[in-house]
Amino acid sequence: MDKITQQQLTVSKTARYFLLGEPSAEIRHVWFVCHGYGQLASYFLKKFEPVAAADTLVVAPEGLHRFYTDGFSGRIGASWMTKEDRADDIHDYINMLESVSQNVLAAIPQPVKIHVLGFSQGAATVVRWLANSELVPDSLTLWCSFFPPDVDWLAERKNNKQPDTHIVLASDDVFIKPEEGEKQLQLLYQSGLRFTAHRFDGKHTVDAVMLKKLAAVLYEEPE
Repeated sequence: MDKITQQQLTVSKTARYFLLGEPSAEIRHVWFVCHGYGQLASYFLKKFEPVAAADTLVVAPEGLHRFYTDGFSGRIGASWMTKEDRADDIHDYINMLESVSQNVLAAIPQPVKIHVLGFSQGAATVVRWLANSELVPDSLTLWCSFFPPDVDWLAERKNNKQPDTHIVLASDDVFIKPEEGEKQLQLLYQSGLRFTAHRFDGKHTVDAVMLKKLAAVLYEEPE
């Protein structure tokens, strides 16, 4: 029997992203928000209606891999990657997020505050993207997740400005128990990373009340 070998070919693929608001001269804040495993960007974007405003644009890219979440029909979700060919998937979504951010920011005629938020699987996604990008956002928020172990964030950003970093944890998160969350926070403190931790009462989701509080912190002007 002949040996099985893997061959690779780069092809074009259509990616999509969704906007809450429109690029214009009125925009002062742009959020790039990445969904978690099994979500669609259009539905995830609705979670950010509490921060919708005339001066705010929220951009939700969608993972390149869509699938039926239960069997062969019904609800559809998307994923950023799996363990299969993970390096290529990471490379592809980094390129996609870079293109999305460049297209969106090019359509806004003045400098803006840039906020990057990743929820669950989307947190690792945005960290890997920014670690390989020239983009330096004003803020980075990891919601219901932490930095992925394959990225040394402090080493990656040592020659660049560190974004204002926030970690948001839920009290009843099925994936991150309170004790595990505290352990991870302590490791981050010990690493020397400067960040702000936030906690809210709730489950593994983007909580509206917490989101409003976070936005108020991010929008504060330095004295």
